[in-house]
Amino acid sequence: MSDQKVIDGISRRLLLVHAHPDDETINNGATMAKYASEGGKVTLVTCTRGEEGEVLVTELAALASTHDDQLGEHRVVELAEAMSILGVSDHRFLGQPERKWRDSGMMGTEPNNRSDVFWQANLDEAASYLVTLIREEKPQVLVTYDEFGGYGHPDHIQAHRVAMRAAELAADPNFGTGTPWEIEKIYWNTMPRSVIQAGIDKMKEIGSDFFGVTSADDLPFAKPDELVTTVINGSAYVDAKMAAMKAHATQISLDGPFFALSNNVGLDVWGQEFYTLVKGQLSGELDERGRETDLFAGVTSN
Repeated sequence: MSDQKVIDGISRRLLLVHAHPDDETINNGATMAKYASEGGKVTLVTCTRGEEGEVLVTELAALASTHDDQLGEHRVVELAEAMSILGVSDHRFLGQPERKWRDSGMMGTEPNNRSDVFWQANLDEAASYLVTLIREEKPQVLVTYDEFGGYGHPDHIQAHRVAMRAAELAADPNFGTGTPWEIEKIYWNTMPRSVIQAGIDKMKEIGSDFFGVTSADDLPFAKPDELVTTVINGSAYVDAKMAAMKAHATQISLDGPFFALSNNVGLDVWGQEFYTLVKGQLSGELDERGRETDLFAGVTSN
């Protein structure tokens, strides 16, 4: 930890647990870049390689699971490039190198029933790998999904379960080996309904759409605004976030809704990232709506 910058006597360490490559950049790209640039230790754990993702690049269509089934390894490369852009040097896959879980696909699909997919993983087995990492890295802050996984994808739900269980077990002196570590603050990613609706309305004004919907109420990942306890202003890191999103080329189309929103509403639409604090105390300087502006506010452990 000697190479980490100390702020207010604390060496900041942030752990993020995500389901597939690209989830981290869409949800937390500006936050990751911000804390990494400020000298914090940012650790990303990705639970699968996203083998079941849709391939949006025509010339790479053969990578899909329905063809050569090589998409997962390609997305590993995309993730490495995205993390390099965001300044995150510590990114890992859950269980590596001993264990590897496959992308589960959506609920009710054939891949979801495979024995090797993440959705079928034993909860405590999967969590135990994360416990080892937590006790080694000692993050004060954890970021993951809510209990619905944001929008119901089984891997997102499982990532939530594994992250929350690992945080519990890592603090238990009776579990496993290594010195117990309690994570002080835990956040769930949140996308407020008002922000999404503002984007939809703006896109409608210019004759475009956003995922083909007219109301944020139609999107499962749109959450009530009152759930937002914390907002990170990452406006200085928007360019890095967008470049990292472009690195995930098989999953995020340059002419799709993400970049259309940026081009027509402005890059700042991606500069704010929203969270719900589910463990720890609301702390530090609050904005005009009573929301935290720093994930590490109030952290005391070093």
